[in-house]
Amino acid sequence: MSPRPAVRLAGALFIVALVSAACQSSAPSSYQYKWSIFFDSVFHPDGLIINGVWLTVTISIVSQTVGVVLGIVAALGKMSRRIAFRTVASVYVWLFRGTPLLVQIAFIFFGLGVTKIYAWPDFIMGGTLIIAGAVQAGICALGVNEGAYMAEIVRAGIISIDPGQAEAAKSLGMTYGQSMRRIILPQAARVIIPPLGNEFNNMLKNTSLLVAISVAELYVTFSNKNGSGSTSFHPFELFLAAAVWYLLLTTIWGFIQGWIERRVGQGMSPGGDQISARQRLVGFRFGTNPRGQ
Repeated sequence: MSPRPAVRLAGALFIVALVSAACQSSAPSSYQYKWSIFFDSVFHPDGLIINGVWLTVTISIVSQTVGVVLGIVAALGKMSRRIAFRTVASVYVWLFRGTPLLVQIAFIFFGLGVTKIYAWPDFIMGGTLIIAGAVQAGICALGVNEGAYMAEIVRAGIISIDPGQAEAAKSLGMTYGQSMRRIILPQAARVIIPPLGNEFNNMLKNTSLLVAISVAELYVTFSNKNGSGSTSFHPFELFLAAAVWYLLLTTIWGFIQGWIERRVGQGMSPGGDQISARQRLVGFRFGTNPRGQ
């Protein structure tokens, strides 16, 4: 094991031990641990937890899709020759990158609702599926916020492509839109996809902020369990179980992200070594550094 990973591993283990000791020493002596709540929540989840997991994943996927679309539009706007497009795109990115996501969620749901700009009524799809107004607002807030970050990621990907590619496309008679769709963006995807995967990882966790508007995603589900029924007033076990579920979701996504990156040819480290799932998830790997550093 090379020195740097060894130090990082030792540091991580030390921090875990320190936090565990702090929890034990600071816990009230009257608190009665009920570990069956934790194990049941993780290994035998009820319908509420399963629904919370599915809602978290669904909101994350839809919001990320909205963010990618907005990001592409904003990136092209910032690179436009027309000052009006550049200004609108730049203000959008500046505004949503510069304000807290929680504030944006509250403003979009409560602010727009109370002023009757848009009251977020429930939406009925197919006559049976009801999408609550709070879920719609949450997707809107998460998607718009994500779009501001994706704009810079997409713009960086486009800039990384040799300008000669666009010139060659133009010489072949392609329009700007055709060259972007057929030549530039497919190549830029190799640069865009890795940070896009990291953004989706964050999106899975950012859905917990929808507690502010009472969307019954994963965190809210465990929060409600802490306040009612046989599991009430057991926050340690319940929120530890919630953390395990979030960790499970992000871990699964880590493997999916690695597979996607390999498919587009970006699963390689600077030294030319394949990036393993373990390295992606924990940030280091065992063994000698192949570059001798």
